[in-house]
Amino acid sequence: MYASVILVIKAVKQVTRFYFLTVNFAHSIRKPRLAVADRSHYMKSLLMALLIPVSGIAQEKLTLNRALEISVENYGSIRAKRHYSEASKELIELARRTNLPNVNVGVQQDFGTVNGQMGPLYGFGGLASASAGPTLPKQSWDAAFGAMYLTNINWDIITFGRNKQRIKVAEQTALRDNEDLQQEIFRHKVKVASAYINWVAAHQLSLSFERNVLRADTVQQVAAVKSRNGLVPGADLSLAKADLANASIIHTRALDQEQEALNRLVELLGVPPTGFQPDVSLLTKLPVRPDVSQDLNRHPELNFYRSRILLNEEQTTFLKTQYYPAVNLVGILQTRASGFGSGYALDQTDLNTNYFTGINPTRVNYLLGLGVNWNFTQTYRLKKQVSAQEITGKALQSEYEMTDLRLQTQLKTARNKWDNALSVYEQVPVQLQAARDAYIQKSTLYKNGLTDLVAVSQALYALVRAETDRDITISQVWNALLLQAAASGDFSLIENNL
Repeated sequence: MYASVILVIKAVKQVTRFYFLTVNFAHSIRKPRLAVADRSHYMKSLLMALLIPVSGIAQEKLTLNRALEISVENYGSIRAKRHYSEASKELIELARRTNLPNVNVGVQQDFGTVNGQMGPLYGFGGLASASAGPTLPKQSWDAAFGAMYLTNINWDIITFGRNKQRIKVAEQTALRDNEDLQQEIFRHKVKVASAYINWVAAHQLSLSFERNVLRADTVQQVAAVKSRNGLVPGADLSLAKADLANASIIHTRALDQEQEALNRLVELLGVPPTGFQPDVSLLTKLPVRPDVSQDLNRHPELNFYRSRILLNEEQTTFLKTQYYPAVNLVGILQTRASGFGSGYALDQTDLNTNYFTGINPTRVNYLLGLGVNWNFTQTYRLKKQVSAQEITGKALQSEYEMTDLRLQTQLKTARNKWDNALSVYEQVPVQLQAARDAYIQKSTLYKNGLTDLVAVSQALYALVRAETDRDITISQVWNALLLQAAASGDFSLIENNL
């Protein structure tokens, strides 16, 4: 995964190394004191730098906008909550269809006896049969076919607002799940933007430390040449080697941090790890001062908490509608068929065992009814459930107020961080230019034998610190802007600066 990143860094290293070697080679040509072998060493290094292939460094440049698109489309939690939101929308249609009447159609064809008996009967759990026939003095085993065809309609035509409230609850549930989705998308965008800025900053730091390695390598080569020609003591060469080793260690650690930053970003993208190249132009421009509103009512997190409060209110209202009765309209159409004749009670030979005769309907019954069902004890039980729902609403309101206060505090902190980061950023160019001038001066003096290597090392350290402050400070400005976007709930503060 990191091979592509290392290839890019190595290519930058070779190009920069080519520049410094060219300068050193020209400098060695001007100094007749350098040995021919040293010039040959520079020439070989120059040729190696020119021959290094750079065709393998082609990678996909990952911009922040593209990273946001990939993460919103592929990240697991966002995909899950998107499905939850879609499922809630389906439940709205289910609530609407609940208002339709219940229409049951049944067809039954049987074969059996019809012995009847005087006496009470109650079908516990539906375990009793429904054989109907004459009461005979003894058991009869005569059997024939029979059938029943039934259509039943049951419709709650008046529910005192219960059906409408059920739809409102479903709609509010869908709204809550959608707000939860929008909140998750907003939070994830903030995480991705933060990880991306840190990745680009880590990449810039690794390049700065790469340049520091090249500068230390140049100083070490100059010290080696001077030492071989007896112009400086051997301690200078040892000190230069120590500085080069230290610069290499710092550069390796920077590469490790860059790889970790890329790991965190790829994890948030929700895609398999591939070679990505950062868009370093993000840290080359200063974002404009954000115009942040004090009104946080449109913040995705507050919208989610508000939707929970509204859902609780609709659920409470729905529970209260169950205090009232329901008016039902009932309609039944029943058709029956039997192989037993109408005179079977007097003549037990009046039956036909033919299947088609037994299932041919001969009697029709219908029923229309209007009923009212009201469970009085249900009202007594629901009072406590409504009370619990109202207390839950107070808890949700407290959470909303706590979140609003937290966001207000974060917004104030974000403004302070922006002002402080901008103030530091304005001082960076002065520090960087002074450090560059000092390094050029000390390195030039050392090449001409007018100062010692300690002064060059100190100037080199100051330059590295200035470049590091430059890379870190601009990323801090972007992080301060991101913090304001997160606190205000307005991610366009970031998008408008891309």
